[in-house]
Amino acid sequence: MPTPAPLNPEELYIQCDPDSFSFASTEDLDGEIKISGQERAQEAIRFGVGMKHNGFNIFALGPAGTGKQTTLEQYLRETASGEAVPEDWCYVYNFENMRQPCAISMPAGKACIFRHDMEHLIEGLLTVIPGAFSSEEYQEQEKNIKEQLNERQASEIEALEKKAAEKNIALIRTPSGFAFAPIKKGEVVNAEEFMRLKPEEKETIEKEISTLKESMQSIMMQIPKWQSETQEKLKELNQQIATFAAKPLFAELKTKYQDHKVVTAYLKDVEKDVVENFGQFLEKESPPPQMLFLPGQGKNTGNRSLNHYRVNVVIDNSKTEGAPVIYEDKPSIQNLVGDIEHLAQMGTLVTDFTLIKPGALHQANGGYLILSARRLLLEPLAYEALKKAIRTRQIRIESLAQLYGMASTVSLDPEPVPLDTKIILLGERSLYYLLSARDPDFDELFKVAADFDDEMERNQNSHLSYAGFVSSIVNREKLRHLDKYAVARMIEYGSRLSGDSGKLSTHIQSITDLVNESDYYATKNNHDLITREDVQQAIDARRYRAGRIPEKIQDAILQNTILIDTESEKVGQINGLSVYMLGNQSFGKPSRITTRIKMGKGEVIDIEREVEMGGPIHSKGVMILSGFLGGRFGGEQPLSLSATLVFEQSYGGVDGDSASSAELYALLSAISGKPIKQCFAVTGSVNQYGEIQAIGGVNEKIEGFFDLCKERGLTGQQGVLIPAANTRNLMLRDDVVNAVKENKFSIYPVKHVDEGIEILTGVPAGIQLEDGGYPEETINGLAVQRLKSMAEKQKKQSDNSSNNNPKES
Repeated sequence: MPTPAPLNPEELYIQCDPDSFSFASTEDLDGEIKISGQERAQEAIRFGVGMKHNGFNIFALGPAGTGKQTTLEQYLRETASGEAVPEDWCYVYNFENMRQPCAISMPAGKACIFRHDMEHLIEGLLTVIPGAFSSEEYQEQEKNIKEQLNERQASEIEALEKKAAEKNIALIRTPSGFAFAPIKKGEVVNAEEFMRLKPEEKETIEKEISTLKESMQSIMMQIPKWQSETQEKLKELNQQIATFAAKPLFAELKTKYQDHKVVTAYLKDVEKDVVENFGQFLEKESPPPQMLFLPGQGKNTGNRSLNHYRVNVVIDNSKTEGAPVIYEDKPSIQNLVGDIEHLAQMGTLVTDFTLIKPGALHQANGGYLILSARRLLLEPLAYEALKKAIRTRQIRIESLAQLYGMASTVSLDPEPVPLDTKIILLGERSLYYLLSARDPDFDELFKVAADFDDEMERNQNSHLSYAGFVSSIVNREKLRHLDKYAVARMIEYGSRLSGDSGKLSTHIQSITDLVNESDYYATKNNHDLITREDVQQAIDARRYRAGRIPEKIQDAILQNTILIDTESEKVGQINGLSVYMLGNQSFGKPSRITTRIKMGKGEVIDIEREVEMGGPIHSKGVMILSGFLGGRFGGEQPLSLSATLVFEQSYGGVDGDSASSAELYALLSAISGKPIKQCFAVTGSVNQYGEIQAIGGVNEKIEGFFDLCKERGLTGQQGVLIPAANTRNLMLRDDVVNAVKENKFSIYPVKHVDEGIEILTGVPAGIQLEDGGYPEETINGLAVQRLKSMAEKQKKQSDNSSNNNPKES
């Protein structure tokens, strides 16, 4: 099998040609954000926004920083600008049930006008009603009604007094009431004189007095009735005066809002209540506006607040253009569906409809509401409240204290507001799939998934999109503009982030951060524009800031605390490559892999697995090695070996199959007895047919081994074997590319294990002959001879053991 040639420098880093740009710097661009590479997600958004049926809400899924919110807000604002402005909403007092305030919708901008009209009405009533009740006409009518009562009482008592006088009995007025006493010769008979009267005369007088008392009692019993009649007359008079005074003010409002039936009906209720409770407008000092009253308090008294005639505007769309697009950063239940606030007053908590506060659902009603799914789920009861609102198509405001049962104070139950809002959730893919699997309501309420890709194709159009995006960052953050060479370096950095030279990362946040950091270094370097050198300095500085642990590991290797050989040749030993992830930074470092073989039953023992330090994927890779060895060398005879594999000086566990090809090379070396050149490092997974498969983190792995070789001195012999399929993933640092140009370092793309073992040992792998064997002095031929020898020794030992232990006859 021919040995692959090392990769050319041009294959290690795909540059962006600055001369392909028609601009000299980002200042020449319009600075508008043009999202590219998210066509699938954009189509899903268009579909979700266009579908007006229930349940077609949107979940935008993808990694944080990929521009989900930017794309959504940009498209939604363009769409919303051409849509109708939604109605205003306000709450008013419910005169039939004060605990259930009424919700009224009005055309955009009318609610505040209505509130002003009601305030003006209250001011007018505070003027005209006291004026009407202080008029001479009212005073005269009130006086006549009261005098009629007095005259009627006086007339009845006077008639009774005359009747008593005819029978020589006097009606005497005392502080405690009325009393009767006999008279004689015009003088009241005292008690002594009365006792000296004849019994017959006393009996006659007592009977007369008893009869008169009954008459007086009858009069006294009628007085409350007369007073009640008088009160009714006064009430009727007061209502007539109040109606007369208030009617012109209400007539003006009713005419103004005659096309709004709900408002007209409300004004009728207000007018009726004003007439019935006119006394509240006669107070010399009205209660302060913030003074509230408990339910039932103040009815028909002089201490009634005028709040119940006011209007609480919860949504004012007077300045809104098109449909609203709202992003709620803290989606708590109060911020979503609204809240009912309370005031501490006289040792208790009180509230009324003027303390109803709207939520994001109210603000976005008739438009679009964007929420972070993760933040929504972190807020108690918020997710369930949102689902309830979507299902019922209405916004019901409930006090959080009432929901938790933590308060027993009287609260309100406002009338729900109809909901017509498109809900968009933003979240990671794992969160979307978790909700879809675990929440039975989720798929019914969020039927549209807008899947944002992590990367996009790298071509001239995407280069221009990147440049446009960088320009928008500069304009938004008020930074220096980038020259075209700096833009090209940004694009190359985006390709490195994606892990594919033919693609660009769509992680917008990373690009934004790099632009800001580059501007910092451009300031320090006194550059008018951000240059390629400034961008590179920012990238290098970022790597330096995160380089403490890589440097510690590098020092440990250089000091031979961690044993990594890069010069000699060893049998059964090879340098594997690993990637370490620390936060948002990753780096690669070599690992020493060794294997030992002995006679056995064809087992490949993974020491990492035996001590429970190996993950399942790594264990799977080792088991694949057994399949490869059995398929290649165990066709004619059983494998009579036992092999052990281990990552030397590994103390934190091993997982992944990217070292399986290195482990196979070490096994082939140990079996054949041919040493492996330690100047090479290897990465790549392998299947049972010996084909080398792609792995991740190839750039970091190559650079990690290169850094070690550079510290020890580049000899021109060092290099890395990578899967050929990973060639397109290469976007290596400049120092690595320059070393390859100078023939000081090599990178080999390998497709099959036979290619790799030949490079590592300098010995041909050997092609299988027609008889099933392999040529001598090849890796495979030597391996077959070694295995055959081991099998013969094992058979001989088995025969000797049988002869020494004969079976009983």
